Amino acid sequence: MTAILAITFPIYAILGLGYVFVWRGIFRSGDIKSLGSFVFNLALPGLIFTTIAQRDPVEVFQAAYVLPYLVGGLLNIAVAFFLFTLRGFDPMRRAVGVMGSTCPNNGFVGYPVMLLAFPDIAGVVLTLNLVVETLILIPICLMLMEAAASDTAQPLGPRLRKILFNVVKMPTMIALIAGLGVAVLHIPLPEPFFRFTDMLAAAAGAVSLIVIGGSLAGLPLRGNKSLALQATLGKLVIHPALVALVAAAAVFAGLLDISPELRAALILSAAMPMFTTYTIFAQARGHEGAASLASMAATVLAYFTLNSLLWILS
Repeated sequence: MTAILAITFPIYAILGLGYVFVWRGIFRSGDIKSLGSFVFNLALPGLIFTTIAQRDPVEVFQAAYVLPYLVGGLLNIAVAFFLFTLRGFDPMRRAVGVMGSTCPNNGFVGYPVMLLAFPDIAGVVLTLNLVVETLILIPICLMLMEAAASDTAQPLGPRLRKILFNVVKMPTMIALIAGLGVAVLHIPLPEPFFRFTDMLAAAAGAVSLIVIGGSLAGLPLRGNKSLALQATLGKLVIHPALVALVAAAAVFAGLLDISPELRAALILSAAMPMFTTYTIFAQARGHEGAASLASMAATVLAYFTLNSLLWILS
């Protein structure tokens, strides 16, 4: 248990520092936004580029990881959609709930966990997670929101195309495409360039946790408690359970050979709390209160669920 706490304690200690620094006024909310922009636009892209450009693409894009994570995520969207419908939530609240139940924070929380738990594969796991989440899971959730919106005269088709265009031009996706191009074409890059991207990547872990903690300090904690509770349960319990089930079924059927390390990384990745911009997307639809409650609850409770999963999987 001491070894498990050695993984989670530093992460939540840094996260707590971010919260205290904003709460005490040492950092302002604008400072946290700037740090978040640094991580999203520079540190994470640098990490992704370095991970892919210096490896064989076949080694990076592992079907044994991608397929269970993708199928489990899609199943989770379907289950969350069914459960929120069953509970009588209107289409927009349902869409907000589905996003909260499905989209984990692997960039800002998951990567620091993987860096301590599985340092040899942390960069690869982050890259694969972001590929599945950014290209498929998050766009589907945004499309559900767009489909539920009835306050716009613009047809649904152009709005969906705009979502896909915004995904493609994200810094992480540009870094992914660039790194893949370098790896596939075997483009020789000078060592100083990789030292540059390595320095950016090294800043991703700690700074991202400061951002998460500081962001929690300013969240409005009044909203639909029922929606927040359901989204939190879906994110921390149902999502990792479905990914674990898919992985176990694939191994049992002989379809995939998943190592214990990859299986643990799969389940832990699905068990992360909601991604940072969840409250921003929800705010645009008038449900930032429920999203804030869910984000706060999931981030706090994840300390206990992640420790439990690390103990079970180790």
